[in-house]
Amino acid sequence: MAITKERKAELISQFRRDERDSGSPEVQIALLTARINELTEHMRVHKKDFSSRRGLLKLVSQRSDLLKYLRETNRERYLAVIGKLGLRK
Repeated sequence: MAITKERKAELISQFRRDERDSGSPEVQIALLTARINELTEHMRVHKKDFSSRRGLLKLVSQRSDLLKYLRETNRERYLAVIGKLGLRK
């Protein structure tokens, strides 16, 4: 269920601000979104897996907090991230 090393490196390189960046809110949001998408697919198959459901809800909450922080600090980067990830309708 974890994302692969290659996929993680790809996401980091796509969303980082500079060469050494690996922990900015944009990168964290992208990584959380990848994990959320995988867990969502898992939950479609295993509807009664309540432990995974709890983990999924925690990840969604964590991503929501990061998006809120980014929206309040830098509106342009927030709009760019949600545009790339397709989070808002």
